Amino acid sequence: MREIAVLRELRHPNIVHLRDVVHTEVKLLLVFELCDQDLKSFMAELGSDGARDFNTIHSFMYQLLEGLAFCHENGFIHRDLKPANLLINKEAKQLKIADFGLARSFKLQAKNFTNEVATLWYRPPDVLLGSRTYDTSLDMWSCGCIFAEMFIGRPPFPGQSPTDQLQRIFGVIGTPSCAQLRQWPGKPGILIHQYPKLEWRLLLPMAPALAIDLLDRLLRFDPAHRISASKALRHPYITDTT
Repeated sequence: MREIAVLRELRHPNIVHLRDVVHTEVKLLLVFELCDQDLKSFMAELGSDGARDFNTIHSFMYQLLEGLAFCHENGFIHRDLKPANLLINKEAKQLKIADFGLARSFKLQAKNFTNEVATLWYRPPDVLLGSRTYDTSLDMWSCGCIFAEMFIGRPPFPGQSPTDQLQRIFGVIGTPSCAQLRQWPGKPGILIHQYPKLEWRLLLPMAPALAIDLLDRLLRFDPAHRISASKALRHPYITDTT
């Protein structure tokens, strides 16, 4: 019922359209517009090179940010962005955000949410550390993970547990300082490991420089320093059409 209420408010070309709701004696059926496949299967068809076509990556990222900006401007956090929840119309190469089952309003409700959100590989470090007061920055971290995955053809942080997930994240973005970590309630044992920040170029050697800059702004440890969807739409990677 929550998903129905959210989707009735969010009408946008890059958000899946809920066409009808059918009540039966035993079921409640949601009727959505038809899409060919999800982004996960789209990338799987292309193999280990991700989306391969840089123009396609640019287009999908632009559309994802457009849909996200609309969600956030209307007071909703998706909370479960991942390739399997992004639908693709192949012929038009149109992307639509789907599966709003975990979506929540952050304007009308208390900002004290559960931290059991977002599939592990796309969950930001602040939430992994126990934060329950997150905002739209959660979606932006997930967006950054999806962006990297389109270039490298696999999730950038495929952790096996919350602790392993943090280990993998800090192994790339660097271990935060003690002062930075003290603001989060979690106390993971991995914090004894000090990792330097890696250059994104080492992980995405073929990605354009502007794409790497946007990725770096999305995948920041401190959620207050992550770029918003509306600002990301004005980033040179998105606005540069050459």
